[in-house]
Order: sequence, then C-alpha cells, then structure tokens
Amino acid sequence: MRTFIAIDLDKKIKEDLTRLIDTIDKEKKSVKWVNLSGMHLTLKFLGEISMEKSQEVESLMNDIIKSHSSFPMRIIGTGTFPKNSKYPRVLWVGIEESQQLSNLHLHIENELERRIHFPKENRRFHPHLTLGRVKSNFRLNSILTELNKHKNRIFGEMQVETITFFKSTLKPTGAEYEALKEFHLK
Repeated sequence: MRTFIAIDLDKKIKEDLTRLIDTIDKEKKSVKWVNLSGMHLTLKFLGEISMEKSQEVESLMNDIIKSHSSFPMRIIGTGTFPKNSKYPRVLWVGIEESQQLSNLHLHIENELERRIHFPKENRRFHPHLTLGRVKSNFRLNSILTELNKHKNRIFGEMQVETITFFKSTLKPTGAEYEALKEFHLK
C-alpha cells in the first residue's frame, strides 16, 4: 500500500484554501488542483510498503509522539516550485517554519532511517501545502499573477494535535486518502 505521514488541516482552513483556488483559477484547465481531502502537510512520504512495515511505522510513531506536544501552525503565503519559474510544476501555500514542526519532522526522519531503514530526504524540509500541479501553460500567466497577490497573506492558524498515518490510493479521478492511524500529541 502507498503511505505517508502528515498533518491534516482543520476544516475551516481547507475551505478557505478551496475558495482561494476558485479565486485564482475559475476555468480549472491549466492546473490539477488538490481537493479538500488532499490538503495536508506531508511530513514523510513512505511510498509502497507492506502491511508488516506499516505496523512497524505505527509502533515507531507511537514512540515518537511521546516526546512532542501540540503546537500552533500558521498557514502563510503562496509560491511555486521551482521558485520564480515562468513554468512552475507545483503551486503551493506556505507553512510558517517553527522549532516544534522542524523538531517533529527531524525526529520522524531520523527514527524512520535508524529503526526501519527508510532513507532520509536529500532535500531540505520546506513545509508547504501543495495546492495544485501545473498540467499546461494555457492561461498560466494569469493564474501565477493571481497566486502572487497572496504571497504574504495569512490563511489561518491551527493547533496541531494529531499526526496521521495515511494510505493513498491512486485513481483516475485523483488520489483517495484513508487515515490508517492517528497519533495524538501530548
């Protein structure tokens, strides 16, 4: 099964981001936008794993969360990957970096590598929420102009109290997500 560890967003923030998408791209022809259920902050993508490996991940996460408290997370700004490109591949909303979030991410990375032998990411952790993936350059300039108008906007703040171990099933209509287990921070 295809899996990842993430922070799910509060419903209100998801709804606000959905309205942002509607503002940016009314025609929805150039970008494959993320739907409400797909709005989450991925902490670690694990990919295809066995049921046995998923049980190891759950056990590891039970241990990890014992040393982390809930913390505030602010959703702020917009951008693209690659940064400042005329032809970006990903449009995103940012997450304000915090020591608690960085520590949690690093702890998950280190323990997954040490105990279950998942390789660490080569890239630096850049907390963000993917809003959409560019599929064509048709009217992309106007979409990027609209996105840029929100580069400093605060989209909300939430208290992170739960980390979720998700299963993702790819379908022609898009990915479907199922929470395998939720881990509650102290």
